[in-house]
Amino acid sequence: MIIYRTQNKPLHLHHKSNSLKKKVTYIISNINKAIAFEWIAQELNKDKFELSFILLNPGSSLLEKELKSLGVKVYTIIYRSKKDMPRAFIKIFSLLMKIRPAIVHTHLFDASLIGLPAAYFSGIRKRIYTRHHATYHHNYYPKMIKYDKMINSFATAIVAISKNVEEILIEKENVRADKIHLIHHGFKLEEFEIADKNKMDALRNKYFIKDKSPVIGVIARYTHWKGIQYIIPAFEKLLSDYPDALLILANANGDYKLEINNLLKTIPPDNFVEINFEEDLFQMYHLFDVYVHTPIDSHSEAFGQTYVEALAAGVPSVFTLSGIAREFIKDKHNALVVDYKNSDEIYNSIKELLENKTLSESISKNGKEDVRKHFGLDKMIAKLEELYAR
Repeated sequence: MIIYRTQNKPLHLHHKSNSLKKKVTYIISNINKAIAFEWIAQELNKDKFELSFILLNPGSSLLEKELKSLGVKVYTIIYRSKKDMPRAFIKIFSLLMKIRPAIVHTHLFDASLIGLPAAYFSGIRKRIYTRHHATYHHNYYPKMIKYDKMINSFATAIVAISKNVEEILIEKENVRADKIHLIHHGFKLEEFEIADKNKMDALRNKYFIKDKSPVIGVIARYTHWKGIQYIIPAFEKLLSDYPDALLILANANGDYKLEINNLLKTIPPDNFVEINFEEDLFQMYHLFDVYVHTPIDSHSEAFGQTYVEALAAGVPSVFTLSGIAREFIKDKHNALVVDYKNSDEIYNSIKELLENKTLSESISKNGKEDVRKHFGLDKMIAKLEELYAR
């Protein structure tokens, strides 16, 4: 059963006929909340493009709600597991025959695996997908690589979100370079820059963190390659210097949860907080005195939006160089860079940022300036519009 949840309110009054616009349909899987798609819906040129969304989800979502509030057409297909793939394919095919978009743009693995063949068989000539993962299948599920290659073959254009992803597509999956378009994620950076005291106090009350300091922040799902298993021992060591320190672990779910929970047994319960999901991501960053993101190698992170978000919020940060960080993070300039899988270096760098205020302030200032140069939303929108207009 397809649940049609649409809203026909126009975003703006237009004097142009809809027939002059290019129809673009996004197909996205297993996303409850993603501010990036809301930004695209707001900022994509509405005189040139008519945007619609097909969401593959187990039910209604926050993304669906937000898109509807913007007047965007949204079709939700109930999708709970891989068993729903054949039915989802038929429903997407039927919807595409009804919508007749000029362009289909898929995001995330399931949506691409189902949506691109459905677009091909419904006669849509321009089939784009954004590659959101890097070497995950190569490292952990090599049998899945054949499906990545199938997706690559059905796409007429592939958006690589970082040079790392571009290299993987060319060197590991033999994709032609002229098929790949490098488009970095873009952000409404001002949303991260502004600290709202009332909202921050509300978050402190919500998670009972008023009397703890310093606060060390991590926003990463619990999976092996994110490297959280090296942050926890570093924090344990930090407690000998700062007994009232607090570790916040946000997005605290994933396939490595059991291992993370075992490591957390070494930390007193009053010194850490796990947060499954917090909608107010912008203000959460402002709770942190130091932010830490340490993937275990250079290539596992496809992009790593959190690198940009933390710097946009002005939080002094400790990073390993993975994904997009390889392209713009410089040690002691806009972050402190540590070696992979190295708890001692993570500990030393956190301590340095807490105790060297001159360095900390310099890093914060430079980080804000660097993300403004490279990751404004306008840059991403312009490149998407150029790709769609071809």
